[in-house]
Amino acid sequence: MKQILDFEKPIVNLKEKIAELKKFTSESDIDLTEEISTLEKRLADLENDIYGNLKPWQRVQMARHQERPTTLDYIAELFTDFLEFHGDRTYGDDEAIVSGIAYYKDTPITVIGHQRGKDTKENIRRNFGMPHPEGYRKALRHMKQAEKFNRPIICFIDTKGAYPGKAAEERGQSEAIARNLMEMAGITVPIICIVIGEGGSGGALALGVGDRIHMLENSTYSVISPEGAAALLWKDAGLAQKAAESMRITAPDLYELGIIDEIIVEPKGGAHRDIKQQARNMDAVIEKSLQELKDLSKDELLEKRWEKYKQIGEFMEQ
Repeated sequence: MKQILDFEKPIVNLKEKIAELKKFTSESDIDLTEEISTLEKRLADLENDIYGNLKPWQRVQMARHQERPTTLDYIAELFTDFLEFHGDRTYGDDEAIVSGIAYYKDTPITVIGHQRGKDTKENIRRNFGMPHPEGYRKALRHMKQAEKFNRPIICFIDTKGAYPGKAAEERGQSEAIARNLMEMAGITVPIICIVIGEGGSGGALALGVGDRIHMLENSTYSVISPEGAAALLWKDAGLAQKAAESMRITAPDLYELGIIDEIIVEPKGGAHRDIKQQARNMDAVIEKSLQELKDLSKDELLEKRWEKYKQIGEFMEQ
């Protein structure tokens, strides 16, 4: 059963009405072509109005959509000959992060990303896309390998956050995230990061230090979830919608703030409506980013990366 968000219900109802009229027309001699045409025009206007003016909380809901494409979906569409690697050579393999090598238009690359499930069984297997420390150590191991063989790195970000359980803390969750942040800042090959769903907390940042940071139109990127922020600020997680509107966590907000480099347009209704079109939109941005970065020397790459992050935010000296 497909997930229908509350704000999409008027669109769904109108589509069902059009389908009923078309069926009635095909089964009878009554011509309802004019009425159907009028409703289809109304539907197009309604879709433009709703999807063209999404509020922050509605974008949060889109980013969490259960049918939203995952890292593995995009790997299948964008790259060829993907070979997944497993394990961190310290503890074990974390299936909340996928990592491997592939070809992008005949260019060898390393691709890393958070991976959530599409149903309950897969979500349990993937720990709902919330990595343990061994997931981040696996990612770092393959980043260092990419650096050794001079392969660009592409990271897909899609997690509510790093797993906060006792076992993760015992195995060094904070250290694993901090080490990734430190090491990614100094990796001497191009790094392109794309937020494809939720970019939550340090769990997202651990794959988010790059030369180019892009976001899908209906994704979010934040230090904390709206529910978590509401619980901290107002002692009521039910005020998540209010928090989402205050936090400025959507792609348009973060582009305006200079935190991301580009917004990747989604098909009308979200990335899950047309993954092939979404992949084409992403492909254009990835190709452009790699072209801009490929001729930079190692020193130039690191200097520009440093300048990029130094310019984020504002401060005053007294």
